[in-house]
Amino acid sequence: MDKSTQPEAVSSVLKVFNILQALGEQKEIGVSELSQRLMMSKATTYRFLQTMKTLGFVEQEGEADRYALTLKLFELGSKALEHVELIDIANIEMAKLIEFLNETVHLGAIDESSIIYLHKIDSSHHLRMHSRIGRRNPLYSTAIGKVLLSHMPEDKIRKLLEPVEFVKHTHNTIESIEQLLDELTVIRQQCFAEDNEEQEPGLRCISTPIYDRFGEAIAAISVSFPTIRFNENKKHDYIKLLHQAACNISSKLGFHNYPV
Repeated sequence: MDKSTQPEAVSSVLKVFNILQALGEQKEIGVSELSQRLMMSKATTYRFLQTMKTLGFVEQEGEADRYALTLKLFELGSKALEHVELIDIANIEMAKLIEFLNETVHLGAIDESSIIYLHKIDSSHHLRMHSRIGRRNPLYSTAIGKVLLSHMPEDKIRKLLEPVEFVKHTHNTIESIEQLLDELTVIRQQCFAEDNEEQEPGLRCISTPIYDRFGEAIAAISVSFPTIRFNENKKHDYIKLLHQAACNISSKLGFHNYPV
């Protein structure tokens, strides 16, 4: 498609990435030189640079008419690589859980005000949880969401969930942030969380946290199962296996002081 016929938004995105690429090839560059290299007007180039500066991706050298990349792109790239490493490591432990339990296992993390599934291995049962990698679910009604929230201070939890509507998916769904905070106190003590038919009727889930080398809870692993295939006598075994899997993953990420 010719640039002249592209939607304005697409054209703007292309310009942004062209600027980023040019800045990546040269430590610092002036507006005039950059506009000539990219065949853009000086005014347009300046406008894009100022927006990118406001967002933290570009810095201006004092009052000089020269710009350079910040480390924000490196930070974003590092996070992406961290998830790739995490998934590769977690996959080994998730396969072991499937072998022992034959129930669906998820790896998830917090993204904005929800959880996102990073990896999944299905059970061989016909009756199982219907989910997919990349799908989002609420923090307050999922075991992964709750176990990760339990590692945050209260003020951060309140700020994160301030715009979130507590939708009552089932009779068991938590209805308010105050009710959630009470449950998080218990979760911190036991180092695992449960979704007891809170997201979907007839479906339960147990989750344990995964820590990076700095001791930050960056993700969680969970096992999901229909209530008809579960009894409370199995619960201790499920939790023990999940803790062992999460401990092994955390250890391979550089954290060796798992709390249980």
